[in-house]
Amino acid sequence: MIGAGIDWPAFWTPIRLSLQVALLSSVVTLLLGVLIAKWMSKAKFKGKLLLETLFMLPLVLPPTVVGFLLLVLLGRRGWMGKLIEWVFHAPVIFTWWAAVIASIVVAFPLVYQTMKVGFSGVDHHLEDAGRSMGGSSWQIFRYITLPLVWPSLISAYILGFARALGEFGATLMIAGNIPGVTQTVPTAIYVAVDGGNMTMAWAWTIAIVLISFLMLALTRRKTE
Repeated sequence: MIGAGIDWPAFWTPIRLSLQVALLSSVVTLLLGVLIAKWMSKAKFKGKLLLETLFMLPLVLPPTVVGFLLLVLLGRRGWMGKLIEWVFHAPVIFTWWAAVIASIVVAFPLVYQTMKVGFSGVDHHLEDAGRSMGGSSWQIFRYITLPLVWPSLISAYILGFARALGEFGATLMIAGNIPGVTQTVPTAIYVAVDGGNMTMAWAWTIAIVLISFLMLALTRRKTE
């Protein structure tokens, strides 16, 4: 029986941390993706194509490259890393917050592109009609735009959550693989396979597949 060879305390810790990182990062990424995609869907300025290319860059870069750039930026010698350490009196590198940051960066392109497509499909005549009836910007967004982009919003969140849950390369670069502190399920699987502990590797693999399957099934049920 597979359960007989599982160290249950060691099994649950990476899962709990992965869910914690994925939930927080996916919410932040969704908020950023909605705000920026909404703005970019209507904005017209020089350099827009260049900015959008920058937004999408983490999607095509190797995760280790993204991790290296974040390490340079957030490390103790980087200006942002120095600022964070000055504000919080502690470095962010090799903490679970670093895993959250890595997940936000790599998941953002998927969320942004999904929401951009959603906003581009909105019938702007409906929004104009709302304005002509005296609706505020928030009321128009809440009662007209948001219901129209709801399927895209759900899809964007799923993509962001799934990408964060499976993030490996960038997380390993800036958060490391510290058991009980920064070790997520993907890094735990890697270490288990490398150490020949196939029982734990299979257990974590089955767990992450089940989590992803259940979330997709639940979300599809709510959008149908």
